[in-house]
Amino acid sequence: MNNPSDGAGDSPDDDSADGASGGGPLDRWPLDAGPLGHRGRVVLVTGGTRGIGHRIAACYARAGATVVVCGRTAPEAGEAAEEADPGGFVACDVREPAQVEAMVDGIVERWDRLDVVVNNAGGAPQADSATASARFNERVVALNLLAPFTVAQAANRVMRAQAEGGAIVNIASVSGTRPSPGSAAYGAAKAGLLNLTQTLAVEWAPRVRVNAVVAGLIATEDAHLHYGDERAVARVAATVPAGRMGSPDDVAAACLFLSSPLAPFVTGAALAVHGGNERPAFLGAVAGE
Repeated sequence: MNNPSDGAGDSPDDDSADGASGGGPLDRWPLDAGPLGHRGRVVLVTGGTRGIGHRIAACYARAGATVVVCGRTAPEAGEAAEEADPGGFVACDVREPAQVEAMVDGIVERWDRLDVVVNNAGGAPQADSATASARFNERVVALNLLAPFTVAQAANRVMRAQAEGGAIVNIASVSGTRPSPGSAAYGAAKAGLLNLTQTLAVEWAPRVRVNAVVAGLIATEDAHLHYGDERAVARVAATVPAGRMGSPDDVAAACLFLSSPLAPFVTGAALAVHGGNERPAFLGAVAGE
C-alpha cells in the first residue's frame, strides 16, 4: 500500500503519482488567458505520464505552454504525452544524472529554453521502519529527494542564462511536516525536499524562483486501494477540515500560480494544499468518537 498523503507512486522505482488523470474543475476556466497563462513557455513535468503529474501536465498545456513529460516508461496512447503535445514524452529515470542532463539538453536543443520545472516524480510503499532494508530506504530517498535536486540543478543551469529566468516547483507532502508512520524514509525525504526548496531559493535568487506545494490527502481514482470502499473514503475525507479530500486539480492550480507572473516575489515558499490538514486525533477522543 502506498503512502496516501500525496497520491505518490506505489514503489520506490515508481516515478509518477497514481490515480485520477482525467478532467477536473480547472477545465471550466480558460487557462491560456490572463496571468495564469503560460503561452510561449516550455514546461517540464517529471512523472507526468499518469496520475497527478498527468493532470498537472494537461493543465499547463491548456494554459498554452509547450509541455514535456518524462517517466521511465512511455504513456499509453491518449495519455499525457498527447495532451501535452507538442512537447511530448521523454524517457528518463530522474534518479540517473546522465539521463537528466541528456533530457534537459534535448529540451533546450529543440525549444531553446526551459521556463518551468515541476518535480512531481516520487512515491513509496508502506514499510515497517524496524525492518525496511537499507537498499529500500536508499531508493526511496533517491527518488523523493535526490532526483528533484538533480533535475533542479540541470534546470537551473539553463534558467539562469535566460533573461526571464525560470521557476521550479517541487511537489512535497504533509508526510514531510509531521510523523509519517509506515513511511519513515518517504517522510524524511519529503522533509528534506522542503529544506532543499528553501536553500535553492536563496542560492539561485533572483533569476530562478524555487517553491514547493505541500500536498495533503488527494483523492484519485485509485483511492479505494489505499482507503477501502466509498464509505471508508468518506470517513477519511471527514478528517479534513475542508470537508473533502483534495483533487489533482488543486495541486495543478497551485503549480500554475507559483510559476505564473502572479508570484514574482514568491520564492522559498511551501504552499500548503491540504484543506486545513488532518483533524487532530485527540479531538475525536475527547468527543468519545
